[in-house]
Amino acid sequence: MERETFLTFVLGKEIFAVNVVYVLEVLEQQQITQVPKTPEHIMGIINFRGEILPVVNTRRKFKLPDKDESLKNYVIVYEIGTDEQKFSVAATADAVKDVIEINHDEIKPVPEMGINYDAKYLAGVIRRNEAFIMLLDVAKVFSISDSETIKQNEITIQ
Repeated sequence: MERETFLTFVLGKEIFAVNVVYVLEVLEQQQITQVPKTPEHIMGIINFRGEILPVVNTRRKFKLPDKDESLKNYVIVYEIGTDEQKFSVAATADAVKDVIEINHDEIKPVPEMGINYDAKYLAGVIRRNEAFIMLLDVAKVFSISDSETIKQNEITIQ
């Protein structure tokens, strides 16, 4: 039975998980610099190990209501892509929970009904301890265009 390791995090009342192979680091309370003329779901940029990364407001990306800005936030840094074309992006989370192991046979298809956000971002869903955990398909959630948007604006950032 094939198992994979996932990082779980919270957005609103929902629990999500992402395969740890995509996660570079989890950061707390990052200072995010706003950049003008970026898409609504791009909060701004952070400096991560000397690299300027876009920060995606995951709540906006999933069309969830914004949260109180004074509350603690987490930023998860992802590395996505193929060996030929990798890019890094940061994305917000309300809280980071656990690292869990998931068996492939636990993963069920995502039902289309009753979900407030686009099911195309999800690779499946599992049930653990009476809760549903939605598995993100990070390659569909975050695109290189998010990273390119920032690179096009770098002249105004520096």
